[in-house]
Amino acid sequence: MKQNARKKSSVQLLPLAALLGLVTACDITLNSAEGQNTPAAAPSAQVLTVPDEFTAVVGRTVGQNLTPVLDSDGRWLVVYELLLLNGKEVPASVASIEVLDFNDNERVIRKFTGEELLSRSAGASARPRSSEGAADPETGAPVLQPNEAMVIFIELEFDSPEAMPDAIVHRLSGAGATNPGSREASPIQYLMVPKPLLGRDARVIGSPLAGDHWVAVNGCCSTDGAHRGSIHTVSGELFDSQRFAIDFMKIGENGMFYDGDPTEVSNWYNYGEPVYAVADATVVETLNDLDDQPVGSLPEPGSITMKTVDGNHVILDLGDGIYAFYAHLKKGSVRVKSGDVVRRGEQLGELGNSGNTSGPHLHLHLMDRASAISSDSYPYVFDDVEIKGRVDRQQWEASTIALDDVWLVNPTHAEMGETPVYPLDLDVIAFPGPVAD
Repeated sequence: MKQNARKKSSVQLLPLAALLGLVTACDITLNSAEGQNTPAAAPSAQVLTVPDEFTAVVGRTVGQNLTPVLDSDGRWLVVYELLLLNGKEVPASVASIEVLDFNDNERVIRKFTGEELLSRSAGASARPRSSEGAADPETGAPVLQPNEAMVIFIELEFDSPEAMPDAIVHRLSGAGATNPGSREASPIQYLMVPKPLLGRDARVIGSPLAGDHWVAVNGCCSTDGAHRGSIHTVSGELFDSQRFAIDFMKIGENGMFYDGDPTEVSNWYNYGEPVYAVADATVVETLNDLDDQPVGSLPEPGSITMKTVDGNHVILDLGDGIYAFYAHLKKGSVRVKSGDVVRRGEQLGELGNSGNTSGPHLHLHLMDRASAISSDSYPYVFDDVEIKGRVDRQQWEASTIALDDVWLVNPTHAEMGETPVYPLDLDVIAFPGPVAD
């Protein structure tokens, strides 16, 4: 829920505070669910196991869902975070993480080593790790100090569903304790964290907005934005509810996000735009009485609560264990209440600037529980959008005054036709508007 951290404007969108994470043991199972959007909590038909051996470094994924999604570049993405913990008193270096086909360990799907692995690592809170002792001085590989945890951000890419294995497993190589009595590091290599990939599909949804020139800000999959690294601990669990979240902002006829004084929220082209239900659903939660945050500043951290962090909002139950979350809506604009049944295309409220935000936008994500933070993010595709191009990334990253540019939009190269896709970061989108089922 922020603009790129490298931007330096007083009107940039800034991040939520991340909390520390916990590691729990996991015995992973392969779900036997059939058909689109089948709940993943059903009893498993096959247990995924790895050989028993001593492993000083233990791990799990953040969340249990690794559902693939087709992106606007025509790739099938699997996006997740791998949490590692060195449970011994001997420092452990992680020379490489290989993602393997669970049924064919000779097939290496992706390998991360050295500096790339280090660049993808963060503390258990998804914040930068302490620089002292964080890397091997010779290889550049990440080092886990005794009883330290870290997160590795992983994205897998496939050309087609046929190229995806049914399940994956991870091979960790490096140095660390090799038995409970180890006093120094020795070479280690073992399999860990097997996970199913197939069994559910990304959720197909309709337009949350209407019109052209909408930009997907803070989208998948960079860790520099606000969402990918928003890992939180709530009720003793570790959650990444915003992995696939998007902040939608609108470019106007002048090529900018606003016209006139940017500190006046009404000068932003997206402010007050209608927000629509993406599917037939039941309303499970709303908030409608928070004022807009002044553009260019965030609320005092001490004033943020679990209830108000996302401002005025709506949570919809889409069925099959999937929920849609809309955040930062305009005060008094929410038209629905808990228990209401809504139809796809029905107006829910208006885009605003309430909650932990410094510039007006619509935050949207899907999740597996009716909680904006204590849930696992779920991927989705829009069945009715047109990808018109992509904001020039070099211009975006080089801008010294965030959002204060006439934005160059480059054409995209993927030919998707009418195939439902998930927009990537900085995609420029045309929404057809509310179309009832």
